[in-house]
Amino acid sequence: MNRPRLLLIEDDADVALAARLLLRKLNADCVHLPHPSLLDDYLAAGAPDVVLLDMNYTPGAISGEEGMAVLRRLRALPRPPQIFVLTAYADVPLAVAALKQGASDFITKPWDNQKLFQTVDQALRLATRGMEGMPEGELLGQSRAMQALRAMIANVGPTEANVLILGENGVGKELVARALHLASLRQDGPFQSVDMGALPESTFDSELFGHRKGAFTDARSDREGRFQAAASGTLFLDEIGNLPLANQAKLLTALERRQITPLGADRPLDLNVRVLSATNLEEEKLHDPQHFRRDLLFRLNTIVLRVPPLRARSDDILPLARHYLRLYAEQYRRPLRELTDLAADALLSHGWPGNVRALRHACERAVILSSQERYQADDFDLSSPARPLPSAAAALSSALNLEQQEKQAITQALQQFAGNVSHAAKQLGLSRAALYRRMEKHGL
Repeated sequence: MNRPRLLLIEDDADVALAARLLLRKLNADCVHLPHPSLLDDYLAAGAPDVVLLDMNYTPGAISGEEGMAVLRRLRALPRPPQIFVLTAYADVPLAVAALKQGASDFITKPWDNQKLFQTVDQALRLATRGMEGMPEGELLGQSRAMQALRAMIANVGPTEANVLILGENGVGKELVARALHLASLRQDGPFQSVDMGALPESTFDSELFGHRKGAFTDARSDREGRFQAAASGTLFLDEIGNLPLANQAKLLTALERRQITPLGADRPLDLNVRVLSATNLEEEKLHDPQHFRRDLLFRLNTIVLRVPPLRARSDDILPLARHYLRLYAEQYRRPLRELTDLAADALLSHGWPGNVRALRHACERAVILSSQERYQADDFDLSSPARPLPSAAAALSSALNLEQQEKQAITQALQQFAGNVSHAAKQLGLSRAALYRRMEKHGL
């Protein structure tokens, strides 16, 4: 497979050298262009997969118009690359404009080496796999929360520890389980997934432990249970929190003894399987002995991984949206479109109760139904349940009050951290991109 192409367009030779030295260990063909005028020759040999783009090339220029022109040109390619613009520290209007034009993210100079390396590495990995081969809802995202989760998977994956995965519906708990399996020494073995909440109590033993011919009326032949089917591999018990207490006791016995006895069998079988489990239950309820056995929980939660909801990693919303819009545009053979500013703001401000799954479905809907040059907010159908409407005067007063409170909160956070946008954004619970948009809105 060809290596992905990384393009650096940067006129400062020292900055370019620092970037190339940092990124030389990546699996990519890296090319440095000191000026956009050389882009034609580069594109003649093929489009890049990832671009690091400086915004000014003429001495004394600060408007970013040259970089914006290159950004628009690259976004117009049949397969647009992921573009990370390089901006001077706290260059708010330029960073916001680049995001609106389709940049994946921006990187301030001087950059943090670890963050730059991880950002480009992840982008190149996506390019290597190719959009057609990417599983739906793969663990994408460069937010701190997702970086921490992937680091935990890398550490825990190679062990034999049982892992309990916690998170809301739609966050990708099964994807975390598959990632753990692929990071394990059992990766060449099977991965078996069982929805424990969907198992009828009457077929629980047969489904998990198997049965022998004649064990019951409809047992016309021997059947392997899920534990046997996952031998030498991983068994993922999804929605474990919905398992009735009686069946919890049966599962506990199997895990304690590391043995199962198929229905109708006269001797037990040894287990050679790693058990991963997941639930969307709140932890307080999971620790309630009337709902879940403590001894079973002790067996399952050697390691606990908490998958963050999408609203807690707003940095990832627009990159994820663009990923899915591109994916479905290719799948349905629709033209590639950009987001309007209103659409981007709507995606960022939505609560996403269905998390990444809901975002993916919203993007698929937009690709299918949109007929305009750019995606509109209405294309994503982000309407929330109806609420009683206040009077017009009360609504206007409330809106104005909220606007004032938001501006005041942003101002105080920026003052507290001496203008450091990253620290202020963290304090406010916003992504840098979201904070920049609000700063621009309030004229800060």
